[in-house]
Amino acid sequence: MSKGNIEKIKLHILKKLFDQRCWMHKHFNINNIPQGLPPHARDSSIIKKAIDNLIKNKWLLSKSTHYGLELSLNIDKKKEIEEYIENNLFQI
Repeated sequence: MSKGNIEKIKLHILKKLFDQRCWMHKHFNINNIPQGLPPHARDSSIIKKAIDNLIKNKWLLSKSTHYGLELSLNIDKKKEIEEYIENNLFQI
């Protein structure tokens, strides 16, 4: 999958967590991330790359639980995340 598709998936993840207001201590299960993506974009390896990239940039925080990985948005990067969503929402 191309870099552009990874960017679309990153935007989908950020937008989904933003809409659910998953900041800091409110978490979202990683297994629910593919919901809302078209079937051709549900490749778990691409989603994993996008999540790893967002964690590396410290936009996402991860929490391991006995039932799987939970994700939340980093409140310290709120302005950057909001700008990214705003700037890319209609471009992709």
